[in-house]
Amino acid sequence: VEFIQPGVYQPRIDMHPEALEELANSINAQGIVQPIIIRPVGDAAGSDQKYEIIAGERRWRAAQMAGLADVPAVIRDVPDQTAMAMALIENIQREELNPIEEAGALRRLIDEFNMTHQIAADAVGRSRASVSNLLRLLDLETGTRSLLENGDLEMGHARALLALKGEEQSHTARQIVSQGLSVRETERLIKRILNPKVKTEKKNDPNIINLQQSLSDKLGAKVLFQHGSKGRGKMVIHYNNVDELEGIIAHIS
Repeated sequence: VEFIQPGVYQPRIDMHPEALEELANSINAQGIVQPIIIRPVGDAAGSDQKYEIIAGERRWRAAQMAGLADVPAVIRDVPDQTAMAMALIENIQREELNPIEEAGALRRLIDEFNMTHQIAADAVGRSRASVSNLLRLLDLETGTRSLLENGDLEMGHARALLALKGEEQSHTARQIVSQGLSVRETERLIKRILNPKVKTEKKNDPNIINLQQSLSDKLGAKVLFQHGSKGRGKMVIHYNNVDELEGIIAHIS
């Protein structure tokens, strides 16, 4: 284990000591079932060669806590871009990342390697819309992001809260947690906040709301229907940059 170091592309932000201790106890009892993945780093060779973890840092840390001197490992000599994609994919498949960690890793993958949303999506086996929806979470206020990271809010809550900004968003996020609101209840609450003067008897057609949410999910962008009482209206698609616009156009065409 002394020849191995943490990976620079580790997408996990927090490694809780209690969870590591549980894993260490499991390793003491059962050993390490799945090898970690490492790659050589530096100019040294032979017995002085150092390795960087691509996937399996929790297992490596827990093995040290368990007093192991050696860990099973698979060596992959891969470039940075591949190493980062592998680290992200491994954590996604093991469902060990919270949405903010996953979004942050995707943003780093896109920024450091000049990827489009589509290329990043292909690299990690996700749809472009899924990647775009995750990246939008990085626009949340700090307090809201913390609630999502800690599991107090679900992905659906967070996506609905993106319609609010600043303290209004943070206050509403805390309200959702304290009242234990469902995603649907959250969506209704936010609609009331955004449209305080709308008369209660003018309720939105549930079919329109469902279609609006379905299109937002498929396009990876916020979609709003401005539906009139006589059946006429218009559809508004929001995007933040040219890359998102190109992705939307690709889906439509």
